[in-house]
Amino acid sequence: MLKREKYLSKIRSFYDSDLVKILVGIRRCGKSVILEQIIEELKQKNIDEEHIIYINFEFIEFEQLTDYKALNQYIKERIKDDQMYYLFFDEIQNVECFEKVVNSLRASKQTSIFITGSNSRLLSEELSTVLSGRYVSFSINPLSYKEMLELLGEEKSTDELFGEYVKWGGLPNRFEFQKEEAIKNYLYGVFDSIILRDVVERLKIRDTALFNLILQYIIDTIGREFSAENMMNFLKNEGREVSTLTIYSYLDALCKALLLRKVYRYDIHGKAILKTLNKYYVTDLGIAQIKNHNTQMDASYAIENIVYNELIVKGYDVYTGKTKKGEIDFVATKPDKKIYIQVAFSIPNEDTKNREFGAYNEIRDHYPKYVITLDKLQYEWNGIKHINLMDFLLNDEF
Repeated sequence: MLKREKYLSKIRSFYDSDLVKILVGIRRCGKSVILEQIIEELKQKNIDEEHIIYINFEFIEFEQLTDYKALNQYIKERIKDDQMYYLFFDEIQNVECFEKVVNSLRASKQTSIFITGSNSRLLSEELSTVLSGRYVSFSINPLSYKEMLELLGEEKSTDELFGEYVKWGGLPNRFEFQKEEAIKNYLYGVFDSIILRDVVERLKIRDTALFNLILQYIIDTIGREFSAENMMNFLKNEGREVSTLTIYSYLDALCKALLLRKVYRYDIHGKAILKTLNKYYVTDLGIAQIKNHNTQMDASYAIENIVYNELIVKGYDVYTGKTKKGEIDFVATKPDKKIYIQVAFSIPNEDTKNREFGAYNEIRDHYPKYVITLDKLQYEWNGIKHINLMDFLLNDEF
């Protein structure tokens, strides 16, 4: 089992806090394993097992606890003294009115509560109302490329390993399978559970075929500016006519279910976030691979998606950049840091070099600027650094 230290190191300082700890991520990205690792660390600190209560709401033995009153009663009956109790609620969105239980238990002042969920908006909207800021949220992602190498026991990257990552993504359980057909079947199962449980059931939508078409279109156009008009034309060619309102509501649902991430544009000169011509990236390339309309994903857009996901893992807020005459692939910010990134598969000639590095010509500030490619040779051009993609993915200090 891979110890996901990147996340544990952020959560540890809250182990004994009365803030509710929320772990949010796409289904099967490893949230349950992180809970297990937290529990193991608590036991190593000599916390009595009777003071650790773990419930996975996807297990049938806990089905009766999806009623919030029954859950509350179940926990109250197990609190026997005035010591701290550590409560772990896995996939809590399966509990109707779960926020009432969480708030009630948190108010007791003798509980440290950890919850996971696979629907970002559901958790944030419902908990923010009742907890009034008394929670801290952690975004859990599929395995990064570096984590994949650690899981497989590989000391260094190879073209073959990276190719497998590009093709099949980083959902941890997919590494249990070796044959391509088995990997595909597993990923189809994950996708179907996301659509069924996190989209169809919650929104009471029957037209899953339309969801598939919309997702297919987004995957086919990864990294390109989204146009509702173009999507409507695509759907019309498929024999489906829908309104822009329906398109955006479905896209919003797919983002809530964490299959997609919506990326807004940032006006670099006006220093403002723009709400139009945004882009979408997929949370996991394995899901994208099985839903891709083409035989294989476009390699350039696939690595652009990988860079985007890696920036999220590294803790950046990420936007696409708008200049007066063009765009920058990514503007990535932290409270004390800001960087610009252009992504290309390679730079085979001067024309490509001028295009990728020249994208920065209109930006006059002094924040670091990078061009990331698969090329092994590294150099600078007018103060803009070229970085090999592997070095970017394997460097925690970036």
